[in-house]
Amino acid sequence: MASVPSSVRRVVVDTDTGLDDAHSLMYLLAQPDVEIEAITTIYGNTPVEDSARNVRTVLRLAGREDIPLHLGEAAPLEGEASIADFVHGTDGLGDRFERAELRVEDESAVDAIVRIAAESPGEVDLHPLGPLTNIARALERDPDLFLKYRSVVIMGGAGPYPAPGGATLTDANTANDRRAAEIVFGARNAGNVVMVGVNVTATAILDEHVLAVLRGKGTPWASFAGEVLDAYNDFYQYKWGRRISSAHDGLATVVLHRPEIVTGWIEGPVDYTPYGGSLATRIALTADGLPLVWGTPEGSTVRAVTSFDRTAFLRLFVDALSSGPAPRA
Repeated sequence: MASVPSSVRRVVVDTDTGLDDAHSLMYLLAQPDVEIEAITTIYGNTPVEDSARNVRTVLRLAGREDIPLHLGEAAPLEGEASIADFVHGTDGLGDRFERAELRVEDESAVDAIVRIAAESPGEVDLHPLGPLTNIARALERDPDLFLKYRSVVIMGGAGPYPAPGGATLTDANTANDRRAAEIVFGARNAGNVVMVGVNVTATAILDEHVLAVLRGKGTPWASFAGEVLDAYNDFYQYKWGRRISSAHDGLATVVLHRPEIVTGWIEGPVDYTPYGGSLATRIALTADGLPLVWGTPEGSTVRAVTSFDRTAFLRLFVDALSSGPAPRA
């Protein structure tokens, strides 16, 4: 690969490419200051092979089929995969598109994640958007993996414990492989692991106006983004009674690229204490930042987003989904 200017953010995306993952990839592909080094796939929203086909579909639309694509794990470290076809459709893209053919590199996702970190220490960001199985496998190979990535921005977890009266939220990514989540959030890091949890991503709402903007552009890029959003709304309409949805992965991706949109952080070790059957992955602090009454677990600390500038997020995200892929140099 040709040398990349130091002003460009180099990213490895690990994704279970469903509907909101597709939007995340489109956001990154629209940024002139982002270079996707590789994309690795995982099960979750859809089986791992469909995840790879969906990545290829987005890359074909962007004219970026040169980006290496690596097939990852098909199941969690323990047990069988849980596939969210009731949200993302049987193919992961809402069953609305003619998808690209499956074509991946010979190198596995885990091998690629380990290799890129070793080749370019401190220069590349790792961006997991699905279950953390690939990342846990990579950490088994190299326990210092997170010391070699510039940042590790994870869509997963649920932030700190909720305020009194608030709901306990569980995210699919950590629930789909609890053992992998424990390995990932407990790994050695350099203060560079960021949790963008469902406590904040659930509030990153793409409303009816966003769909109207995308459909009004009339370009293949914006039309694809609009169709993806409309398919996502097929599921989310039953949550709020409106055809709107949460940009879970989208918010995490904008936080990776433009961390200045974050207005609140909390930092601490991660706790997995269940409550009422919940398998929430949380920062081991109360909503006020106080220690838990049963004590604070030992282990690596993680920074979690607690609030963000919604106006700035929407401006950046909708502009990327509307404008098209960034031109190549």
